[in-house]
Amino acid sequence: MLPATRATVLLSLAFCLHGFTLAAETRPNLLLILVDDQSPFDLKVYDPQSPLETPNIDRLAAEGMVFDGAYHMGSFSGAVCSPSRHMIMSGRTVWRLPNAPAAIERGKCPANLEQQTLPAVFNRAGYATMRTCKIGNSYEAANKLFQVRRDATKRGGDDQSGSAWHAEQVLDYLGQREASGDTRPFLIYFGFSHPHDTRDGKPELLAKYGAVNHADPGTPPPADPKQPPLPPNYLPGHPFAHGHDNVRDEVAVSGVWQRRDEATIRNELGREFACCENIDIQIGRVLERLRAIGQLENTYILYTADHGIAIGRHGLQGKQNLYEHTWRVPLIVKGPGIRPGARVQGNVYLLDILATVCDLAGIKAPEANEGISFKPVLEGRQPAVRDVLYGVYSGGTKPGTRSVRKGDWKLIQYDVHDGRVRRHQLFNLADNPHELLAEHHDPRIIARTGAAPARHQVDLADDPAHAARLKEMQDLLLAEMCRLEDPWRLWNQPGDGLSPSPVPLPRQPKAK
Repeated sequence: MLPATRATVLLSLAFCLHGFTLAAETRPNLLLILVDDQSPFDLKVYDPQSPLETPNIDRLAAEGMVFDGAYHMGSFSGAVCSPSRHMIMSGRTVWRLPNAPAAIERGKCPANLEQQTLPAVFNRAGYATMRTCKIGNSYEAANKLFQVRRDATKRGGDDQSGSAWHAEQVLDYLGQREASGDTRPFLIYFGFSHPHDTRDGKPELLAKYGAVNHADPGTPPPADPKQPPLPPNYLPGHPFAHGHDNVRDEVAVSGVWQRRDEATIRNELGREFACCENIDIQIGRVLERLRAIGQLENTYILYTADHGIAIGRHGLQGKQNLYEHTWRVPLIVKGPGIRPGARVQGNVYLLDILATVCDLAGIKAPEANEGISFKPVLEGRQPAVRDVLYGVYSGGTKPGTRSVRKGDWKLIQYDVHDGRVRRHQLFNLADNPHELLAEHHDPRIIARTGAAPARHQVDLADDPAHAARLKEMQDLLLAEMCRLEDPWRLWNQPGDGLSPSPVPLPRQPKAK
């Protein structure tokens, strides 16, 4: 009896181990696609009038869920991508990042945070982790923890120097997995260096959008009817100094520099779209490969950007502002259990991605995480994960710009240039989704954009009829600044010793 009993136990143990292996192998794969500098309004998914053609992204949206309320929270640096990418990796809020001003000195950030970031968590959970992305202005301590890392900055106009290079790294990795028989679930961080400037698109795509790689800052590029039209909130200059007027993105982007004329902006949008369509082509190649090897249906795909970008909207060029075109990001998620063609508000931050992918994979989120899983939104159980959204840009003159949104209402406050500019803007985004200002009602601007605003589509901050709403939003902004340990206070907020900051602030990386 003993040998038979022993055999039975061994057989049972073998079945258990086999079952564990099968469970591990059927855990979902994760493909996080991150592009560099893309306004959601570039995409037809968010602006049906956009001439940008992205059939693969459109298909992801048709087969998955589109978020209308996804945001990047903000930045304390002109290099907005740096805090944004730290937030994605760590799930930490903006002022509690390891590179946030004085966060380490004030005990706002735990030591060895990199061991609680995206690659570290998934490595410990038995996932195969791989990354390709640009180099610089991100979380290096976390980046190097990916088991396979192939990073390079690729912003050229051919396959070797452009976006195809990043796709090749993913395709090669998938081929190596297949050849080696690696059946572990994977987490692939599929990052691109475009459409961040310099936007040197492939020649055939530049021609499609009527664009050229213009090299003379003294003259505008040639006009071409194939160039994208001006956006409806285009202005030839921002109506007031916004706090970081001389940041590189506003004065030194090759092809634009300080020009905001129609020809320059339309040409630069054409360059942006050429780079975006190439990214879409590369995404299509990777998705087709996943389909061919039978891994697509068990893969959650998240498409997003580190932040938005202006390119002529509101007279701005860069990402150092809190208008919707820049504070918001595109977010599309496809995968098992997500209803095709779904659209939600969401009210998520990029920092929620870590908690969410952990939740989707059945992994406990790390202790340092401050994000909220939006898996309940993906499953259709709730429309959003929070009611209030906070935004900051404090990379230029201090305290900088702050924003808060609740429902359809949004407030932006500026306290910049040593108190010389103190402004507030109040928008109802349901009535005024492009955040149009009085300047957009100028007949000369309407003639250029072809967009005639309704009378009520203006900044409402100085309208006495909305005084109570303005006060409500200002109170809400202060509450969020306190909750998130914002180290500054604006001119019209209670003094509490936090402005100016009592701790010397370290130098921040340059935007590039």
